[in-house]
Amino acid sequence: MVSVGAKIKYLREKSNISQKDFAKKIGVSNTVLSRYESGDRKPDYDTLQLIADYFEVSTDYLLGRTDNPKLENDDESNFQAFINDPELGVWYKELPKSDEEELRKLRMIWEMIKNEKNKS
Repeated sequence: MVSVGAKIKYLREKSNISQKDFAKKIGVSNTVLSRYESGDRKPDYDTLQLIADYFEVSTDYLLGRTDNPKLENDDESNFQAFINDPELGVWYKELPKSDEEELRKLRMIWEMIKNEKNKS
C-alpha cells in the first residue's frame, strides 16, 4: 500500500508544483510538508482535506482506502452520505412509517424545493 506521503509527493510532482509553493498553498511550512512526504508525519484532517481539494481527489484516495483518485459523485455515494447523517438517517428510517397523506405532502414540499432551485 502506498503511503499518504508518497501520494502527496506524487500528486505534487505530477502537478509540477514545488514543495515550497505547495506548502504555502496548504498553510504549512516546507519542513512539515517534507515530513508528510517522507512519512515522518501525517497531516491532520483539515490539512488532508485541503490537500484533497487542491488536487481534486478524495481523502479516501490519499488515505489508501481506494485506488481511484476521482471524486465520486454517484448516487450510491450520495445515498451513503445521506443515511450516514444522523438527523437525516432518523428521518429516512421514519419515512416508511408515514401514511399516504404524509407522503403526498412530502412529495409536494419536495417539488416546491426543486422548483425553487430551478428558478435560481
